[in-house]
Amino acid sequence: MPEERNSDTRTRLLNAAADLIASAPGEEVSLRAVCDAAGVKMPTLYHFFGSKQGLIEAVVERGFDMYLEAKGSVGSSGDPIQDLRAGWDAHVAFGLENPGFYTLMYGKVQPGYSPPAQGRPSEILRSITRQAAEQGRLVVDPDQAAAHVLVANIGVTLRQIVLDQADPELSASVRDGTIAAITGASSGEESASEATRSLIERAASHPEVLGASETRLFIEWARRLEDGAGDA
Repeated sequence: MPEERNSDTRTRLLNAAADLIASAPGEEVSLRAVCDAAGVKMPTLYHFFGSKQGLIEAVVERGFDMYLEAKGSVGSSGDPIQDLRAGWDAHVAFGLENPGFYTLMYGKVQPGYSPPAQGRPSEILRSITRQAAEQGRLVVDPDQAAAHVLVANIGVTLRQIVLDQADPELSASVRDGTIAAITGASSGEESASEATRSLIERAASHPEVLGASETRLFIEWARRLEDGAGDA
C-alpha cells in the first residue's frame, strides 16, 4: 500500500507539472505551484525528484513512456509506408491529448541537447524508413527520410497545440506531402517506374479500398513487375 501511495503521489506531481507547463508555454513554472496543484508539500517533491531539473527530466521520461505505449497499441500493418502514416497520426493525436508532456518532449529547445528518451521513438522511426529503403520505396537516404518525417510531424503538432485547435486537414496534407517527397511520388508526368511506385503508395495509403490482404498482394505483384521491367 505505501508503494501504491508513493506511485500515485509521484504521478500527481508529474501530471501537475505537465499541465502547468502546457497552460503557460515559454514561462517558468514554480515548484510551489506544482506542489499546490498536486496537493503535496515541497519536501515531498524533493523526496521524489531532488530538484526542479529532476522533475522536468522525469516529466519528459514519463511523456515518452506514454507516447511509446500509445504508438505500440497501433501495431504494424506490415507495410512501412502505411506504418509511417499511422505513426504520424498517432504522434499528432498524442500531442493534442497530452500537450503538457508534448511541449516538454519536443517544444523545449536547448542548443546541442536532446533528451535521452527522445532517441527511443526516433530509432523506431528510422527502423521503419530503413525497411522502406530495403524495399526500394524511398528516393532519399532512410535516416534522412526519418528526419524529414519527424521534423514535419513535430511542426504540425506544435502548431495545433499553440493554436489550441485540431487541424486534421493540415496534418493529412503535410503528412502526405512529406511521404510523397521521400518516396518520389508525384502528380505530374511519370515514368513507368514512377507510376508503379505511385500506385504502390496510393494502395498502401488506402488499404480499405482493396482490403488489407489484397493490398499486400497487389504491392508484392507491383514490385515484381517493376523489378522484371528493370531487368528487361
